[in-house]
Amino acid sequence: MLRLLDWGPAGLLMAGVLLVAGVSTQRVMPLRASLAEVVPASIDGLAGQDLAIAEAEQRVAGMSSYVFRLYGDGAGQTAMSLYVGYYESQTQGRTIHSPRNCLPGAGWEALRSTPATIVTEAGPVTVNRYLIQRGNDRALVLYWYQGRGRVASSEYAVKLDLLRDAALAGRSEEALVRVMVPVRDGEDASFALAAKLAAAAVPAVFRALPEA
Repeated sequence: MLRLLDWGPAGLLMAGVLLVAGVSTQRVMPLRASLAEVVPASIDGLAGQDLAIAEAEQRVAGMSSYVFRLYGDGAGQTAMSLYVGYYESQTQGRTIHSPRNCLPGAGWEALRSTPATIVTEAGPVTVNRYLIQRGNDRALVLYWYQGRGRVASSEYAVKLDLLRDAALAGRSEEALVRVMVPVRDGEDASFALAAKLAAAAVPAVFRALPEA
């Protein structure tokens, strides 16, 4: 089991974002295209369906734009989900909420955490891979941060990049991308499906993000 201490980098990410507010006035960087239009409408024969996030939850999360898409087999069974939350500028009260905090808050317990390499059209990227459990349910989660021309998995690296770009370019925009797949036929099968969606999501999100 992962200890509570293992979720510490999320706090450092938040601290870094709060420091950004004091560095300079951050430019607002709108998306070049709608997230809903660029992310895959279907993947591996599974059709996507968008869900709305409640306004109260949006206010807490603080994202400027988002897409939350479920992929299913048409028979009512959800095979996986994709969430992309975009922040056109990060200031106090409007910052990325790391899954390291959100998933435990929703009752999920992290069983294992490892990095994973995903091969995409934009090149190989390293993402976070988590096996999580809530009651009798298990799920495989991949998540990463994407913006300003790069993909990052480490909250430490994200914080440093954010501080540098805020100070030098007055930019702090960022997207959080999360893929979640229930573990029904084994963890390897869930990861294979999650990796397909992640590989398609990375270049798709880049098409929506502002120029680096």
